[in-house]
Amino acid sequence: MSLKTRALKNVASSWGGLAVNISVGFFLSPFILHHLGDDAFGLWILIFSLTGYYGIFDFGIRSSLIHYVSRFQATGDKEQLARLVNTSLFSYSCLGLILLGPTALGSFYVDRFFHIPLGFLTDARILFLVVGSSLALGFPLGISGGILEGLQRFYLMDWTNVVATLIRAALIVLALRRGFGLLVVGVITVSLPLLVSVIRALFAHRLLDIPYGWRYVDRKAFKQVANYGSVTFMIIVAARLRFKTDAVIIGTFLSAAAITHFSIGARLVDYAGEVVSSLAQIFTPMSSHFHAIGDYARLRQIFVSGNRACALVMFPMTVVLVVMGRSVIEAWVGPRYVSSYIVLLILLIPATIYQAQTTSNRILFGMSLHKSLAIVVLIEGAANVVLSIALVRPLGVVGDAIGTAIPLLCTALFFLPRHMCRQLGIPVWRFVWEAYFYPTLLCIPMILALILMQRSFYAHRYPQLLLNLLVGGAVYAAGALWFFLAREPMGLQLRRRVASYFA
Repeated sequence: MSLKTRALKNVASSWGGLAVNISVGFFLSPFILHHLGDDAFGLWILIFSLTGYYGIFDFGIRSSLIHYVSRFQATGDKEQLARLVNTSLFSYSCLGLILLGPTALGSFYVDRFFHIPLGFLTDARILFLVVGSSLALGFPLGISGGILEGLQRFYLMDWTNVVATLIRAALIVLALRRGFGLLVVGVITVSLPLLVSVIRALFAHRLLDIPYGWRYVDRKAFKQVANYGSVTFMIIVAARLRFKTDAVIIGTFLSAAAITHFSIGARLVDYAGEVVSSLAQIFTPMSSHFHAIGDYARLRQIFVSGNRACALVMFPMTVVLVVMGRSVIEAWVGPRYVSSYIVLLILLIPATIYQAQTTSNRILFGMSLHKSLAIVVLIEGAANVVLSIALVRPLGVVGDAIGTAIPLLCTALFFLPRHMCRQLGIPVWRFVWEAYFYPTLLCIPMILALILMQRSFYAHRYPQLLLNLLVGGAVYAAGALWFFLAREPMGLQLRRRVASYFA
């Protein structure tokens, strides 16, 4: 299978899986919210946000796996590959056992730090124990995911995830309709990923075909993983500070119900970012491959074309959320939560500029040049926490959103483009022009079409929302098709083939 064919297959499967995830989340979230209520739903988000900090203890092992599996596959070094995987599995197993201790301890003291309603105190403790334990167990089981990504077999990751997501959604709907509550929803949510990890482990073992045993647990391999992963660890910590502290801060200074109102706007921004991330994830192992063989021309091509592709995907979603954000929220969870639109706007603008450069992050990881990125985003994360805490009391959830948006905007504008252009020897103006001119141009007709549709048929419900989105999407798709056929090499080649056929 050629590199281009594999990339297209991986992107198609990633978007297919993501479409299912977003669709299920989009329709399942209001269903859970209206069955559980604001307090229970906010508590659910809070617990998963707290236990999500367990991801910090990955220490960058997963990113090391992706990087070195891709590198050793490119060089054909099976011995080093066996040492890498066995050492990572041993490290993950130790981490999982260690984390069971703070999980048990935290379940007793979760009410000491957050405003948890008395009626949900027992549920909060049990839910923390269940979710934390499953995440600790997920460390050794999750090694298969890193292996499959390093082998660029994203489609295996995606389709196992699709099946698990559909089963999870069906079980949650069934449980809530039968009168079960927060705990059952939590157990269902954490059980399916563990099952998927076991299935992925079978695929990884069959594809990798390496020996397992204690003699392959190697100090040199551990040092290799630690050196690469230490920088990634800084980025993991920064990611938690940048994007996952909001629920904790709001739960500490405001209430669980306030988390719900914040999360609605933030969730829509997350959905848009996930679409772009699923596209850009293929560039990490691809960049590792080209960097290993010294093909910098391909790296520059990936840098410009990959970021352009991210912008072509992110910009129209931003247009939809800016023009129709109130309609989307009203149709999604009801008019009661339209006030979350201001949170959506505040977070969306810097997130758009940052997500349009997602490929840059992936290339830095692939080239092992992500140390400067780690330092910058760590500073950004600390600034996010300080600003959010300072602003959340006087301004509420809006203040927390502003505290998140300002540092992210600084990173996206003043660091990332300059740093990447310097690493690859490309002028900043050339990168900005080639990557973002056409994605911006193609959004202008879409903006006009959506504004006209909103004035003529303001969307309050899903049918009206779908009509507006179809019109705006058709206008953007026509422009994107013109760009593909007139500017992209694959489009030009397709035009020549079609013309030759009819001639």
